[in-house]
Amino acid sequence: MRIIAHRALVDYYEQFPETKTVLENWYKITKSAVWKNFSELKNTFNSVDSVGNQRYVFNIKGNNYRLVAKILFIQKIVFIRFIGTHKEYDNIDCSTV
Repeated sequence: MRIIAHRALVDYYEQFPETKTVLENWYKITKSAVWKNFSELKNTFNSVDSVGNQRYVFNIKGNNYRLVAKILFIQKIVFIRFIGTHKEYDNIDCSTV
């Protein structure tokens, strides 16, 4: 998959160093993936949820953080749309970020 906005991950873990390992691991797994649909994504990341409008929510670091990505399976593109704490996530509409 082609990931748009890797810099967003770097910026986030520079601010919150405890997330670096898990975010870089997510990046490495996602970059090497070739998902065709949500089912294949779910096989890779069991805790991912589909929230509509091509948005998917990943639990990060024991669900302390959340990452929202827009995934275009046919084009093989992942857009990072949001990274934040679980509390910050509760304040967004993840289907439109």
